[in-house]
Amino acid sequence: MIKDTRFQGYNMKGFQKDVTAGLVVGVVAIPLGLAFAIASGVEPIYGLYTTIIAGILISILGGSKYQIGGPTGAFVPLLFGIVMQYGYESLLIAGFLAGLMLVLMGLLKLGNLMKFIPRPVIIGFTTGIAIIIFSGQIASFLGMKVEKHEAFIDNMKELVIKADTISLYSIAVACICFIVILLAPRVLPRVPGPLLGLLVSTLAAYFLFRDKVATIGSTYGAIPKGFPEFHVPELSVETIITLLPVAFTIALLGGVESLLSATVADNMGGTKHDSNKELVGQGIANMATPFFGGIPATGAIARTATNIKSGAVSPMSGVIHGIVVLLVLLVLSPFAAHIPLASMAPILMFVAWNMSERKEFAHVLKTKTTDSAVLLVTFLVTVFTDLIMGVGIGLLIAFVTFIKKMSHTLKVRERKDDITEIVSTDDSGSKINVYNLEGPLFFGSIDVLESSILANLDNKTKILVLSMRRVTYMDTSAEAALLAIVNRIGKYKGKLIISGIQQQPKELLLSTGLYHKIEKQHFFKSREDALYFAKKQLNGSTDKVV
Repeated sequence: MIKDTRFQGYNMKGFQKDVTAGLVVGVVAIPLGLAFAIASGVEPIYGLYTTIIAGILISILGGSKYQIGGPTGAFVPLLFGIVMQYGYESLLIAGFLAGLMLVLMGLLKLGNLMKFIPRPVIIGFTTGIAIIIFSGQIASFLGMKVEKHEAFIDNMKELVIKADTISLYSIAVACICFIVILLAPRVLPRVPGPLLGLLVSTLAAYFLFRDKVATIGSTYGAIPKGFPEFHVPELSVETIITLLPVAFTIALLGGVESLLSATVADNMGGTKHDSNKELVGQGIANMATPFFGGIPATGAIARTATNIKSGAVSPMSGVIHGIVVLLVLLVLSPFAAHIPLASMAPILMFVAWNMSERKEFAHVLKTKTTDSAVLLVTFLVTVFTDLIMGVGIGLLIAFVTFIKKMSHTLKVRERKDDITEIVSTDDSGSKINVYNLEGPLFFGSIDVLESSILANLDNKTKILVLSMRRVTYMDTSAEAALLAIVNRIGKYKGKLIISGIQQQPKELLLSTGLYHKIEKQHFFKSREDALYFAKKQLNGSTDKVV
């Protein structure tokens, strides 16, 4: 049996600390679980089921010591869109498929690749989601009776059209919750603000505005008391094929979010997570929750941070947090029906505000670089068009701008001094070119290679010397450009000489056969040896330098 190093040195004192941390995080997770489920377009109980099942499994099977898993705000717009377009049952199937994809990603060791998603794309996407979540709670805050849409613009239009349905009672309840959340850290710092706000505003609504504000009970019915029932969604090949794109989006978003959360946990707790194991744990959790009606889950940054600040010492705190939510569900679920929907709005608004990364957003914008453009485009497309398109276009622009930047890193310098040393006045009819190459040789930089070298070759060229000591990488596109150079100079009965070739470019030339076409005796360790050989060739000598 493989020993879990996350429990190394674990003892009873550590367990007591985990119980305390798990209790605090469990209490924090309850209102968030309810709120995220409602905002995602599903019944609130499914948010609690997700918190319990996914929370426990992610802690046990994941690769982070302090990660707390469950439903998160990042998923809300995506899940709501899936429910609106395909229905709740299809959301369960998409969640299962996404879990399977996450497991495969982890087994294929793709965890580290997630880290290469550009920061401007993540910030733009996350801030866009925050705007969607915040704006989506305006109607609940104001007690308006509106029809929810997938598009941001349509939801904003709906607010204007249905402005006459505003309820002062709902506004009063929402403001009470908002004020309590705002003051809780100062007055009662040890009590989670969202929970305290939920309790106070619910009591105010029950005693002061009963039957005048919409509640969970009046909208969704009573919260079921007891363990979630096992349910197998109806599968078909057609359904699976239809849902694969959205499932991949859930998997990608879940993977990025969980690894970001794990990285935050590392920074706060001085640990190092296993990215691939974390993806496998997240995947298994997301494969399991749909069978109990749960929605997709991932690592929750805010709850993970709360876990660490509360003194957690192992993944056991995450397990305990899930058990706490389960016990509350078993004992107090009848009271949840009295929670006003207006009380949920401020909680999600605070979540949106905290996840918006507004400071980082402003910082990147101030740079006025291509990163600013990537950030802004990702943000605008995410908010006004589509989440998937937002990430896709953001990544595309980031990729194109990166390639453009990298193409300018290749420097081709002609060494005229070296030519003067080699060629005497009697050799003026012969032509020799000597170049220093510095930077990566890849598909984005071959234009520089062709315009600087290939274009200058003619029938007078007898020898071309390329110094490649500072070329650490070459791809097959660059290899093809080098082959064109070899063919051109061969046409003019000339010779190509290469000095200082590094390991990776050499291995590539060997694998393609170009190394042997250039001929082994034309490769030299130093530029001096290469130039000496070139001089001998121009003087008609057959001596070779080894």
